[in-house]
Order: sequence, then structure tokens, then C-alpha cells
Amino acid sequence: MTREIRARGSDAGVVRGDLPGGGAREEALDGVPSAEPAGVTVAGLTAGDVTAGDVTAAGATASGRAAADAATASTGTASTGGTSAGTGSTGTAGTGAVGGGRAPVAWRFAGVDARTAVALVAAVVGVFAAWRALRPAWQVPLPTPATRPEERMQDFRDALYFPIREFLAGGNPYDPATMFAHWPVRQSFNLYQPYHLLLHLPFALPGYRLGAVAFAAVSLLLLVFLAVLAAGHVRAPLVLGTAVVGALLVVSQVGKAQLYVGQVNPLVAVGAAGALLARRDHPRWAAVALALAWLKPQFGLPLAVLLFARGSRGVAVGGTALAALASLVVVVPLVAGGGGVGAFLDAVAANLRHAGTTPYGAVDSVVSQRVDVAAVFFRVTGWLPPGVELLAPLAVVATSAVQARRLDRTGEVAVADLLTCLAVVVAVVHQPGDVLIAVPALALVVVAWWRGRSGWRARSGWRSRRVLLGVAVVAALVPFAHLHFVDAAIRAALGARAGVTADGIALVVAWVALALFARGRKPLAAGPS
Repeated sequence: MTREIRARGSDAGVVRGDLPGGGAREEALDGVPSAEPAGVTVAGLTAGDVTAGDVTAAGATASGRAAADAATASTGTASTGGTSAGTGSTGTAGTGAVGGGRAPVAWRFAGVDARTAVALVAAVVGVFAAWRALRPAWQVPLPTPATRPEERMQDFRDALYFPIREFLAGGNPYDPATMFAHWPVRQSFNLYQPYHLLLHLPFALPGYRLGAVAFAAVSLLLLVFLAVLAAGHVRAPLVLGTAVVGALLVVSQVGKAQLYVGQVNPLVAVGAAGALLARRDHPRWAAVALALAWLKPQFGLPLAVLLFARGSRGVAVGGTALAALASLVVVVPLVAGGGGVGAFLDAVAANLRHAGTTPYGAVDSVVSQRVDVAAVFFRVTGWLPPGVELLAPLAVVATSAVQARRLDRTGEVAVADLLTCLAVVVAVVHQPGDVLIAVPALALVVVAWWRGRSGWRARSGWRSRRVLLGVAVVAALVPFAHLHFVDAAIRAALGARAGVTADGIALVVAWVALALFARGRKPLAAGPS
């Protein structure tokens, strides 16, 4: 079922490639601003990669009416990069477009075309799934020492509500001993950016239940906005694309987990995705988005480094500076009221020591769900090489910087964005749900993979590249599909250790596949490979 819905979403993203009066224009197909060099596509395909026949057939699959309108407006032909494709669309029955602008009867039922029907079904599924995902926010018992093991909304409780309450009371929430002594929390407050304590202040002012419900509702809206970004990125019809991607998100394990435990990842994902999408055309907004991604330093630091390496130096420096300035507003009272700089640094050191010894945070924990390279390597081999927690992030970020720059030069920007997102997740401490930041880039790569299925046959090495891209896409989708019944099956067949390691293995495989995909790629100036 997941595969079928995902295919529909991909088809929907192709329809917008058929523009009235313009045929299948490159910028509509690939989302490239007109300022980009000719033949460069964000989807990672050059002008020769997508044939007009592919575009017409894909458009007809998503909506017969859309293909017919495109065929009529372009005088019965479709073109890519200004090259006529005689067999692409002739406006006659059976060639992918229907002459006269009328949709085939098969695609209409009771006056509703396929696009509207899919959007309605996706909206209904999404609303139902969202309601189920929001229930923990109002069903969770109020926090007491007896309810510390409660997992529902635990991140809202431990990383937002009570840390902000401690800050308002004049204490230092970064000190684990202080938090465990004063509040009914199970986890210490990790080293989020201090501005987090002000940004989410409105959710900690009312009572716990009202704050939890409000936070969950806003998180759901952020997931919807992430779906809007993905739909716009693939040039899909906005309502249809948002409905399909949004429904898939709230049905997936990654989306449900955000609302079940009350994570701040939806905001971080919007920030990371926004920084990548806006870095060329709107660098100032991209810097603001990066500052939001810095809310969790394990996102902000590697993302800023990779953006800098890919040429967006102003975005990287500006976003980092903005996050630092915003946090300074909070750090000053923490230092002043907590005994000075030395006492504050002692609390930070205690926080790091505590995080490294917890079952869910330690790199050598066999029950941890960490998906970074170092932790996955240990759970697969049982061996932890000395210094691996330092060397692995450096190797991942350095390799990704080189390969992402190579993909940028070949015009495969969407693949470079996906490689960047996966590098962020597998470089340092992350959980499976953190792959949420890759949703817009992943959506566009799926569409690129579909559109290029025929065009790549004309290029040397097309089969291996297509396979590598397919492996990366499928592997990156594993955490989204890792639902409860899937986890139960994995644990029953392979054991509990495999259950907590499957997502990490999949994401590392996805990153490796993309790095191999980029290897040996040549800049467009040298011609297609």
C-alpha cells in the first residue's frame, strides 16, 4: 500500500511538466530557476535525460486532462530543451494524450477527475491519521514521579516543558542533577540551543495538558508545511501534492513518532529543508532557516559545514551567527544566575557525561536506536574502534562535502541535497526520526528517478547509476515504513538488536549509495558522462 501511494505522488509531481503553450519545459519539469545554466536540472537530470514521451506518458498517468491540455497547447508535440520528440505526444488516442482537451472516461467518475479523487482520499486518510497521532497529547497522564516511564509526550515533558519551567524559576536546565531533583523527568535536557527556551516559552506557560495539546497541534502544522515544501519542490499541484505527502508523513512511523513523543524535529526539519531550498534564490531566508536547524546542534553544525562547502558561505555563516546571537540572550542570565562561566561550563560537561552513559544515548549501547555510523558499526560488529566517535563524523562530512560539490557541478542538485541530509543524520548522534529533514529532497529524487527511467538508457553507465539511486531511495524510506508490525516481524525473525539497528543500517546504506552515485560524475561543461 505504501508503494502504491508513493507512486501516485510521484506521478502527480510530473504533471506540472506540461505547460500550456510551452511544451514540457525544463524549468517546469525540474524546478530549476531560469537563471540556471541550460540543461541543468534540480532533479539531477540534464536535458537529454528526460524524453518527451516520458513526460507525456507520466502526465497522462497522473491526469488525462492535464496531458490533453498540454498536447493541445503545444500543437500536439512535447519537447525537452527545445528538441522535438516526434513520438512524445501527438494528441491522438493511445499515445498518452487525448485530443480535443477531453479527459478519458476511465479517469472520471461521477464528474470527479483522478487528481481531485486522489487529493480527497489522501486528505481523508491524512485527517484520520493525524487525529490518531494527536491523541497522546490529551490522553497522557499528568507528570508525576510515578509516571516518569511514560513514553507519550516524553520529549515535550523532558526537553521542553520542565526545562523552560526550570529556566523561569532561575535554575540551569542543562544541569542533569538539577532537573532530576526538581522535576518528574526521565531524561536529562540535552544541549539544545539556549534560544529554544525562549522560542517554545508559550507552550510552557499554561498547564501541562494544554501546553502538550498546543505543541502537538503546532507540530502537526509544521509537518503539513514540510509537505507543502516537498510539493512545491517537485512542482506538483499544491493541494494534491500537499495532501499526498502530508498523508504519507502522518501515516509513516517517522511522522507518527514526532507527535507521539512530542519531538521538536518538525521545526528543525522545516529549518533544514528551508535552508537547502532557499539558499540560492533567497539566502537571507535560508540563513534564518538554518538558525532554526541549529536548535539541535547535531543538525546545525554538519549542515552549516556542508552548506559552506557547497558554496553557500553567507547562508552558513549568517545562520550560525543568528543562532548564536539568539542564544546569547538566554546564556547571559544562565551564567549570571548560576555562579559564573565556570559553573555553567561544569553543567555542560556534566550534561555530556550523562548523555554518554544512558542506554539510549551511548555509542556502545546495544539497545540504542542511534543511526549514526559509529553507533551502527558497533551494533553490527560488536567492536568500537578507538576514536571512532570523532573520526566517523569527520570522514562522513568530508566525503559528503566533496561528493555534494561534484553533484552540484553536474547539475544534480536534488541528489546533492539528499546526500547532504543523509550525511547530517549519519555523521553524529541521531535517531531514526531525524531523517525527517530529508523529505523534500527525497521527494524530488523519487520524481527524478521516475522521470529519468528512459533517458538514462542513452548514457554510459546508466544502469548502475539508476540502481544506486534506487537503492538510496528505498533505503532512505525504511525508517518511514518501520511501523510497529514491521518491527515486530524483524524482532521475531532476527532478534531485538536487529530491530533497533535496521533503520541505522538502511540510512548508512542510503548515504553510501549516494556517495557512490556521485563518484566519477563529470561537470556539465565536460559533457554528459
